Amino acid sequence: MRKLILLSFAFAFFFSCSKDDEVIPKDGENPTDKVTLNNKVNNFVWKAMNSWYNWQEDVPNLADSKDDNTNDYYTFLNSYNTPNSLFESLKHADDDFSWFIEDYVAQQQQFQGTSKTFGFRPSLVRVGTTDYVVIFIQHVSKGSPADLAGFKRGDIINAINGTVMTVSNYKTVLDGYYQETSEFSFTEKDGKTLKEKKTITQAVVSDNPVHLTKIFDNINGKKVGYLLYNGFRSSYNDELNAAFGELKSAGIQELVLDLRINGGGSVQTSAYLASMIHAEAGTDKFAELKFNDKHPQQDSPYYFGNTLNVYGTDGKKTSEETINRLSGINKLYVLASGSTASASEMIINGLRPFIDVKIVGTKTVGKNEGSITLYDSPTSDYTNVNTANSTHKMAMQPIVFQIYNKLGQNDYGDGFEPNILIEEWKHWDNILPFGDENEIVLKTALDDIRGLSAKSTYKVKSFERIDINVSTNKFEQEMYIDSHYFNK
Repeated sequence: MRKLILLSFAFAFFFSCSKDDEVIPKDGENPTDKVTLNNKVNNFVWKAMNSWYNWQEDVPNLADSKDDNTNDYYTFLNSYNTPNSLFESLKHADDDFSWFIEDYVAQQQQFQGTSKTFGFRPSLVRVGTTDYVVIFIQHVSKGSPADLAGFKRGDIINAINGTVMTVSNYKTVLDGYYQETSEFSFTEKDGKTLKEKKTITQAVVSDNPVHLTKIFDNINGKKVGYLLYNGFRSSYNDELNAAFGELKSAGIQELVLDLRINGGGSVQTSAYLASMIHAEAGTDKFAELKFNDKHPQQDSPYYFGNTLNVYGTDGKKTSEETINRLSGINKLYVLASGSTASASEMIINGLRPFIDVKIVGTKTVGKNEGSITLYDSPTSDYTNVNTANSTHKMAMQPIVFQIYNKLGQNDYGDGFEPNILIEEWKHWDNILPFGDENEIVLKTALDDIRGLSAKSTYKVKSFERIDINVSTNKFEQEMYIDSHYFNK
């Protein structure tokens, strides 16, 4: 397991700011009537959002003239009791993804897959027409407390800390999922008959997103590669490249990329993955970022390439590698879900001008935009953690760019619809391990390669999905720029 090092996004570019952090009285203002700013962090929030926010021109309270009169400006800032409340008020109505950070150290660690957790991903369903609700486990992180305790994908849990979940209490019972230590009750496939109870305690887990690589030797006479990839984390670029080295050596003819629980991550890593999938693209354009009118100099294309950078968990480059690029892949099968977002969708959008991308599963999230972390660092235009105000750890992760493919397409704000619809949760009592040839979503993709109908052979019982995501955190569906983007 990698040694955990504090990740530091050391943005090293500087801009000449039009206004300093400290606002001084303007001409015509009476210094004796000066309004005192109650919280200087509020000033950071407004200044940074005014500079970088994607919708800055469309938010009246972010107008450049807002701070022309110091007293009025401070009065406005003082009307918000917390920096978070000010931040939320400045968000555009179309913005579903910007968020405020109370502790950017935790955020930096999370971007590289390190967090304190039980280490399993739950999904909820209502059992038949009863009032009972159960969890089926979608995923277990290797080496996590859940993994060490024997939790498995497909396990069914009906109670936490001794309380059985029902339609009326499940939200309260789920509080146990966030506690330091909790007891989980496992049942048989009926969701009722108790099998055993297990108590686990959260621990710091570094989750390798390159979870599983597998080769199917004869699917309709073809050799098919399968990769379960759970996050675009730049500190694992070498592991991702090694997985494609295995696929390349096997001589696969078809590729199934499982992004069902991949909420995104590094834009650069997404470009590396695209380069691994489609060698024929050469060094053509994969994607292009477009910032607001205050930062046109940051607009930049990402190209398919032949080499990648390897980074440590501190964000510093450690080495370079030749990319293991597959040749002859003209169709990509992407296994997707309602958790497939941002950098994962960037793969779909960026590759569709070049190859046939076939989506199997359910509709993706629809995140065609990305962010950077903004710190209380006015001398760097709020991008350099090393010069951030040391009196607090608050920061922001606002949307600052839109992303397009080679053809200028950016039309997936509502998500990508699947070419073949198959809903895993409808088979909650028959969830097989990832990579199992009979696992319902993977089987659907393999059957399409076989030329068979996508119609499921499983009998679907009467029940409903509980529309609550107890696993998603603010970091999970992020598409962000690594620090080296600004260190060219």
